[in-house]
Order: sequence, then structure tokens, then C-alpha cells
Amino acid sequence: MSQEQIFGPVFAMVLLTFVVWVYMYVRRIRFITTRAISPHDLAVPGELARLSPAAVSNPSDNFKNLFEVPVLFYALALYLYVRHQVDTPYVAAAWIFVAGRVLHSAVHCTFNLVMLRFYLYLFATVAVWFIAGRAALQYLFS
Repeated sequence: MSQEQIFGPVFAMVLLTFVVWVYMYVRRIRFITTRAISPHDLAVPGELARLSPAAVSNPSDNFKNLFEVPVLFYALALYLYVRHQVDTPYVAAAWIFVAGRVLHSAVHCTFNLVMLRFYLYLFATVAVWFIAGRAALQYLFS
């Protein structure tokens, strides 16, 4: 298997992060302009979050979340590439992670059914823990 195949899921996550970032700003700018909120009123940290309805704050929360567990995924992908350990189970788990995160973001940024979002997050994160655990075992026993 080509070691570069691990970068398909990596760039898919980068694209997801970009899409959520754009969506977040579209929602924020629309909210600020339709309510004629002064930038001065938003100078206090957390004020936009306090004023915002869920339709505006959820995309922001999701964007922040894309810099939590996904950071482990990026680090593991680079580790696997550098160590020449990329194989079919790792790439499959990486795509499972991406699919779970895409669905998680779609739910979080739109209708936000919390239990569905939780299970999607769990499903995706288990894939990262699989990658981490398998890589750690390979490292320890090599």
C-alpha cells in the first residue's frame, strides 16, 4: 500500500474544518448584521456566544471541537507515514474517523440532536483510539 494514502483522510478533515469555518462565519455575520450589533458590543470575551442562539453558537462550538481529537488524528497520520506503517486497517480507520466527524459536524451545525451527535462522536473517536492503540503496540513490540 502507498504510504501517501493516509493523506486522503487527512485532507478530507482539513476540508471539513474549512467548510465548518466558512459556515460559522456565514452564520455569525448574518446574525450580527441582521441584529445591527455593534462591534463594540462584542469586544467583551464571550459576549457573542452569550447573545447568540444555538444556530449561531453551535457551528462555533463545532469548529473548536475540530481542534481537539482531530489533532491526535493528524499527529498519528504523520507518525504512521514517517514510520512507513500505513496499511489498509489504518487507512480504513482513518476514513471511518472522517465519515464520523463529517456526520457529527453536520448534526452539530444544523438540527443538533445531542444523543445522535454523541454516538457519531463516539464512533469516530473509537477509530482514532484504534489507530493510536495499534500504533503504540507496534512501536512497543517492534
